[in-house]
Amino acid sequence: MYITCLDLEGVLVPEIWIAFAEATGIPELKKTTRDEPDYDKLMNYRIGILKEHGLGLKEIQDVIATIDPLPGAKEFLDELRSIGQVLILSDTFTQFASPLMKKLGWPTIFCNSLEVADDGEITGFKMRIEKSKYATVKALESIGYDIIASGDSYNDLGMILHSKAGFLFKSTDKIKADYPELPAFETYDELLAAIKEQLKK
Repeated sequence: MYITCLDLEGVLVPEIWIAFAEATGIPELKKTTRDEPDYDKLMNYRIGILKEHGLGLKEIQDVIATIDPLPGAKEFLDELRSIGQVLILSDTFTQFASPLMKKLGWPTIFCNSLEVADDGEITGFKMRIEKSKYATVKALESIGYDIIASGDSYNDLGMILHSKAGFLFKSTDKIKADYPELPAFETYDELLAAIKEQLKK
């Protein structure tokens, strides 16, 4: 039995922090897990910039409300969910994810949570578990599932490399060059075909 595990940002929806950086005119917030493999370092960097500019959760949620899924993402996800179980594994936060899940038809997502002060200041973050994507894949395997995984960034490599079948999707040239053994796709049709092929095995 298979479960397909997908990353969220860059795969199904635009990168939230890039959208927020563009909306606020703060280019430093454009840095993502495609650029910085150390997620703790990246989030602490982001929280510092938010504090410096007096920005909090509400401002980010206002931008998220304007974000739509990538073109074709919902249709891809709908078809994928019609043929098998799908789980979104993301390093985003519950406070960010809900409006996006609504636009995607409420798929199941495992993600993290932000620590937010009463005034809306983001003071920290709580990761669900260390190396959450990799750890989730290993846990699902331990209860009898085979995993197909796909993502675009450094923080997806753990689940992609340790799944029964793993694919890069809309990834960077550097990641594709560093992991030439991983099939890399740019369109939902290509990714769907590869997943369907795996499901036949």
